Amino acid sequence: MCLIIAEVAQAHEGSLGFAHAYIDAIAGAGADAVKFQTHIAAAESTPSEPWRIKFSTQDTSRYDYWKRMEFTAEQWAGLKRHADELGLLFYSSAFSIEAIELLKHVGVAGWKIASGEASNTPLIECMADTGLPFFLSTGMSPLDEIDTAVELVGSYNVPLTVLQCTSMYPTPPEKLGLNMIPLLRERYRTSVGLSDHSGTIYAGLAAATLGIEVLEVHVTLSREMFGPDVPASITTAELRQLVDGVGFIEKARNNPVDKDEIAEELSSMRSLFMKSVVARQNLPPGIVLEEHHLTLKKPGTGIPAQRLSEIVGRRLLRSVQADELLHDSDLV
Repeated sequence: MCLIIAEVAQAHEGSLGFAHAYIDAIAGAGADAVKFQTHIAAAESTPSEPWRIKFSTQDTSRYDYWKRMEFTAEQWAGLKRHADELGLLFYSSAFSIEAIELLKHVGVAGWKIASGEASNTPLIECMADTGLPFFLSTGMSPLDEIDTAVELVGSYNVPLTVLQCTSMYPTPPEKLGLNMIPLLRERYRTSVGLSDHSGTIYAGLAAATLGIEVLEVHVTLSREMFGPDVPASITTAELRQLVDGVGFIEKARNNPVDKDEIAEELSSMRSLFMKSVVARQNLPPGIVLEEHHLTLKKPGTGIPAQRLSEIVGRRLLRSVQADELLHDSDLV
C-alpha cells in the first residue's frame, strides 16, 4: 500500500494551536502520517540567510522566520502524542544535528532527508545511526548526488525510499518528472515515491498509477492561509479526495481482470444491452427475407445482430409483426 504523508511544514505559522488543528484535519482526511519540519534557527541558519521568497513583513530576516517556527521539546512531544492518539505516524524533517537529537527523544517513525540536505553527510549519518527508515527527497539533486546519498544510507542497512521531487513551488506538470519514478526504482532497487509540490491532487493520482510506495503532499487548511507553501499545497478537503483516489487506484492495480471471466460474469447483462434481428415491418409467412425487411434492436434475446447477413435470403415460416424478434425456429 502507498503510505500517504501530509506535510504541514511551516503552515502552522508558529502557532501550536494551528499545528494541533492540522493533526486533527489530516487524520480526518484519512492520511497515514503527518509530517512537520523541525527548525532550530541558531543551529541551522545564519542571520544573513537570504529569503527564498520575501513573503513576510512580520519577520525581518529568514533567521527570524525560522526562530518563529520553533517549538519546545515539550510542545513537540505533545504533537507526537496527539498524532499517536489519532493513529497517525509522526514525522518531522530535521535540519540540524540538534533537531535530530530533539526528535530522537520525541520519537519519529522515520527520517526525511529534505532536498536541500541530500549532500549533508553528517546529518544523514546522524539519522542513519538510529536505524529508522529513510525517505530521501531528490528535489535539487543531480543523479550523481543521489547515487552518493543512496550509497551512504545503504551502508547503514536501513529501509530507504527515494522520492522523486522537483523543488518548485508550485511545480508545473511539465516539471513533475513522473518518468523518474520507474528510473529511480530500477537504478536503486529501493521503494520509490513522490514528494509533490504541484498544489493539486492530480500528480499524486498519476504517481499512484505507477505503483509508488510513498506519497508526500503539502497541505493547508485553506487557500486563503498565509505562508510561502500555500501555492504548493492542497487543502485538507482535497487530501480526502486524494486518499480516496489513491485507494481506488491501488485496488484497481492489485486486481487484474481476465476479459473472458468478466464477460461470463456479465453474461446476464448481454441480453439487455445487445441487439437482435427484428422485423422492420409486418411480414407474411413464406416471404424470402431481404435486407430491407430487417433491422437490429434491443433486447438481445433473439438472433444476434452479428448474424444479420445469414438471415437474408431465408424463408419465413410464420407471420411476424413489426419490431418482433426473429428466432431460428421461424426460418427455413
